[in-house]
Amino acid sequence: MTIASRHTCEAHTPLSRARSGGWRYIGLSKFQIDGIVPVIPTPFDADEEIDWAALRSLLDFAAGADVGAVCLPAYASEFYKLTEAERREAIVVTVDHVRGKTPVIAQVNYPSTLQAARSVREAQKDGASAVCCAVPRMFSLDEGALLKHFDRVLQAIDIPLIIQDFNPGGSSVSPRFVAELHRTHPHFRYVKLEEPLMSKKVEAILQETSGAVGVIEGWGGMFMLELIPCGICGVMSGLGISDILACAFRLAKDGDSDHAYELFQGVLPQIVFCLQNLELYHHAEKLLLEARGIVSGTVVRQATRTLFENEARHIRFLNTKILNLLDHFGLPRNPVRKATVAPGSAVMKGTVA
Repeated sequence: MTIASRHTCEAHTPLSRARSGGWRYIGLSKFQIDGIVPVIPTPFDADEEIDWAALRSLLDFAAGADVGAVCLPAYASEFYKLTEAERREAIVVTVDHVRGKTPVIAQVNYPSTLQAARSVREAQKDGASAVCCAVPRMFSLDEGALLKHFDRVLQAIDIPLIIQDFNPGGSSVSPRFVAELHRTHPHFRYVKLEEPLMSKKVEAILQETSGAVGVIEGWGGMFMLELIPCGICGVMSGLGISDILACAFRLAKDGDSDHAYELFQGVLPQIVFCLQNLELYHHAEKLLLEARGIVSGTVVRQATRTLFENEARHIRFLNTKILNLLDHFGLPRNPVRKATVAPGSAVMKGTVA
């Protein structure tokens, strides 16, 4: 049996406690997160203008990568370098291109409650399946202030909201906060956390909400294998390794931790290297997508860091390892090209059963 044929599992949300002690997802909804959700990078031409044709190529790659949805424009999309008009146009172009085949999560990050509410309303109008909003962390705010912020954001939309919280200088939102906000606004459906040692928190959120709010792991999927047994519903990752992570996620969900580990250990060095610095990540991600034949340009919009030669050399080394991993497991370097399985791949040899 090939890796790809092992990947079916039920869509999920909300959850109930199964007799085995694990979480079982129940209920129906048009929007579900079950697996990998890549953040789409913003491709630029030589003049640093958005390359819309290249963006469509990235979306085509995502459509062939067994992912559950796509997200943009987020931190990994260089959203903070985009104009207001560019951010909205990226969502509009994406929704138009995927035409309902892949759910589109519109990332809307503003510390201003008024601006956030206006922008999520626009994203819903533009056809997004859901919106993801980062917790405003420019200055310290208590959970009472954050509840007021997201209350207004949620009043502005009917589609599901994902709250992203990255707070390396302090605690992320508490399970009690998640439960209270969901009771008031049931379309607050997911929380994305990006922190180490969060298995206990994942379980607490699921317990507090009876599984009605799913937990997504960010941070490139670094802690994915630890957290899948705890009940995370998905991972937001980079696009360049999203198909590999999708395979590993399905295998782990099916209880095949050994084969999931075989795949995951091949991409973990890439994840660890890229997360040292966000601008370093942009360069590495675009160079990997170029190496896979998805795009031809690797421009990162200024201001950005200039790669040192040893950094560029290590990126090339890691990219070669990713390509070798794809070939070994019979996964296409570019799914859009319908690549054939290499004769010497692990799938052809029967290594992965």
